[in-house]
Amino acid sequence: MTTSTPLQVQAFNTHDVAEQIRATPGWEQHYQQMSPGHFAGQVRCLDLHGVEVYEEQMNTRVEQNFSAPPGSLAFCFDRSDNALYMLNGESRNIWITPENYQEVAVVFGPEFVRGHGLDVARMEGLFLAPLNSQQNALFSRWLSGTLTRLSQNADPTSEQALAEQLLEDCLFILDNACVCLDRGALGRRAEERKIMRRVGEWAAEGPEETVNLLELSKIAGVPLRQLQQAFKAYTGMAPAQWLRLRRLNSARRDLLRRDPAETTVAEVAMQWSFWHLGRFSNSYRELFKELPSETLKRAGR
Repeated sequence: MTTSTPLQVQAFNTHDVAEQIRATPGWEQHYQQMSPGHFAGQVRCLDLHGVEVYEEQMNTRVEQNFSAPPGSLAFCFDRSDNALYMLNGESRNIWITPENYQEVAVVFGPEFVRGHGLDVARMEGLFLAPLNSQQNALFSRWLSGTLTRLSQNADPTSEQALAEQLLEDCLFILDNACVCLDRGALGRRAEERKIMRRVGEWAAEGPEETVNLLELSKIAGVPLRQLQQAFKAYTGMAPAQWLRLRRLNSARRDLLRRDPAETTVAEVAMQWSFWHLGRFSNSYRELFKELPSETLKRAGR
């Protein structure tokens, strides 16, 4: 008689957005902290060899600029609004999570997608649109509970059986969500998504580049008012505030990698266009709950 190897759930507690990225390998991601507080996150993951399950939690608002692994098909359940968001390897998005964000996701890898004849091209138009159904909240709670049971070795579910069940459940939920689609809202969302995709591509290609509001509007290829509307829908903030928070995050990354003996807070602040050192320090402390000088000292230890 043979016994199956217990499924292993890995858990990572993180204290910085960079650690949160490293806990989910295979994704192309760029995170930035966008609300005040000491960052605290957790990632739990289960590898079913062809299908991966993730649960992610973060206490602060975080800008996520991301795309799924190439060739994959991801079903992401946002537990803040109980919506399903689908992604494939070509989906690039930029958005800002709410505080105390929770998400569970099922990612079907390229070989699994091909082996099960999933026609991803037929799903065009659904990617990154909020898909709602009554089953979303129930399924995400069940999936989170399953990770907990497996982490306690309390569930003898086989790897293959669980992978097949996840596919069946996700496709069932997708079918129900498509019935509830508001086509008008979907069209508006698609246009806003194109705008934010252009912004996201620019941000990913030049993570340390700074621009002003009018230059960002030119990058997005739309008038400033339309840019503001897209930002409000996707991030809940004005683009000028987003640019400022982006520069604060860039300054933090710079402080963390500099040698305190060879640089000063003022030099870093001016590099990122913060010309009033006192205001920079106050804004920095408000966002990260420590002074920039404290970050620089910690980097030199």
